[in-house]
Amino acid sequence: MAFRPLVEVSGRPQTCPVTKNRRLHPAWLVAAVAFVALVGAAGFRATPSVLLHPLHEEFGWPLATISAAVSVNLLLYGLTAPFAAALMDRFGIRRVVSVALLLVAAGSGLTVFMSASWQLLLCWGVLVGLGTGSMALAFVATVTGRWFVRRRGLVTGVLTAGGAAGQLVFLPLIAVLVRDHGWRTAALVVAGAALAVVPLVVWLLREHPADLGLPAYGATEVVAAPPRPAARRPGRWAR
Repeated sequence: MAFRPLVEVSGRPQTCPVTKNRRLHPAWLVAAVAFVALVGAAGFRATPSVLLHPLHEEFGWPLATISAAVSVNLLLYGLTAPFAAALMDRFGIRRVVSVALLLVAAGSGLTVFMSASWQLLLCWGVLVGLGTGSMALAFVATVTGRWFVRRRGLVTGVLTAGGAAGQLVFLPLIAVLVRDHGWRTAALVVAGAALAVVPLVVWLLREHPADLGLPAYGATEVVAAPPRPAARRPGRWAR
């Protein structure tokens, strides 16, 4: 796909008329990658519920202990989600989502080596909880707020629906894998699925339309990306 040459953007918005030879605005590619990441995050977050009985049968751990990993997962998902937008403003969408997917892959993949219940809490509870929490509704708001003026409500609704779609797609598949091939195969599939999304994020998930010299979808002006917050130096207080 050919993009227009980068338009020099100063602090002021500049008019950037849309040419007729553009077939697909890059905002739709960003939204598509975000949808895939959100579908995966929802499926990854719900996977531990399918592993309760297989883990109980193999290791003999009480169901209450295994359920604690699910509780930690949900707790960290809820605690991380409100800060996801701030993390994306500070470090960039691409970095945050890539690291989140790597956390999910590590948390799921390392479970095949675990031998104690605390390792389940660490992997499925802490790592997967932090990873999926970084790809929550704040991610939706960040993407739609930066890339869409027109169709923002539609895109927000579709991306939000990705949460329910992820559970509908992943849970039946994971349940079949657990039944036919064991829970370790299911855990490795989840890890592989998370890793498979990382190249798409790195390649297609741009930070701002201005990085391509384009206006947001439906806008007529290129607006410069706001500067990222600088790290506060220790011992220095704002006056």
